[in-house]
Amino acid sequence: MGSDGFFVTGTDTECGKTEITLGLMQCLQTLGHSVVGMKPVASGAEQTAEGLRNQDALRLQQQSSIDVDYELVNPYAFAPPIAPHLAAVQAGVEIDPSRIHACFRDLSRRADYVLVEGVGGWRVPLSRRLAVSDLAVTMGLPVILVVGLRLGCINHGLLSVESIEMAGVELAGWVANLMDAEMQEVQANLISLQQRIGAPLLGFIPHLDSPSSESIVAAGLRVPMTG
Repeated sequence: MGSDGFFVTGTDTECGKTEITLGLMQCLQTLGHSVVGMKPVASGAEQTAEGLRNQDALRLQQQSSIDVDYELVNPYAFAPPIAPHLAAVQAGVEIDPSRIHACFRDLSRRADYVLVEGVGGWRVPLSRRLAVSDLAVTMGLPVILVVGLRLGCINHGLLSVESIEMAGVELAGWVANLMDAEMQEVQANLISLQQRIGAPLLGFIPHLDSPSSESIVAAGLRVPMTG
């Protein structure tokens, strides 16, 4: 089975990438597609009897249409909630992109779509030579950018878009995710971003106290091919 997919990145850490990825998976599943989620690298994992487990990766595994091994969903998990390249150094591990791509190819054979969630922002380092952006480029996936709406989001959003475009990958769309419930001039910020980002806005997600894939879809999230 061949697979399509998207690479979900964000303007920063804690901008709602996992919630949006889960919502996108739900959208595709509602359209009748089989979908699996992947988080190649995760910092902030708990030791369990089965090994290190990251909560975001577990949620992607649970949302997936088929049962897949955790190690395929999250080939690199690190305990400390710090930058992944620093966590890898502490663990004495070199993040090997070939291992990540092997897991991605395996998942791609099993489902219609693979949604790959990055770690942190677009340019977060994974090693001295490797960054999150390199994974999206070599996977050949169109990118969906999650813009966390809060003070500074216009600069962070436009810089991320510029870097994605310079990498030569397709920006399939972006999602505005309201992170700060007290943010001033939300609509004006949203319009400012829309005027400057050529890719389609796939949804404005209001601040949700307990977000779920269903509530995010209900808020108006859509996948690029639905028009």
